Amino acid sequence: MYAIVEIAGKQFKVAQDQKIFVSRLQNEEGSEVSFDTVMLKDNDGNVTVGKPYIEGAAVKATVLKHLKGKKVLVFKKIRRKGYQKMNGYRDYLTQIQINSIN
Repeated sequence: MYAIVEIAGKQFKVAQDQKIFVSRLQNEEGSEVSFDTVMLKDNDGNVTVGKPYIEGAAVKATVLKHLKGKKVLVFKKIRRKGYQKMNGYRDYLTQIQINSIN
């Protein structure tokens, strides 16, 4: 059983007991979160597709921890002009564990 759910503007394919990283959520660590923007649900071959979301469907998850992702380096250069600029950033992420798909 799996579902495609929209979390923080992005779509994720989730299954029960799966751990995923999503964009930073405002919930505290250890709290339970419910996402009702389920777009597709597959229950052993019985597929339900929403228009755009499935009414009454929800995915419940637990917030495990907040963290920062890997550093992404951005390097800009204009050749033969002596211009070089190095910049980097790290995304703020939240790790969640899927508890149930209803």
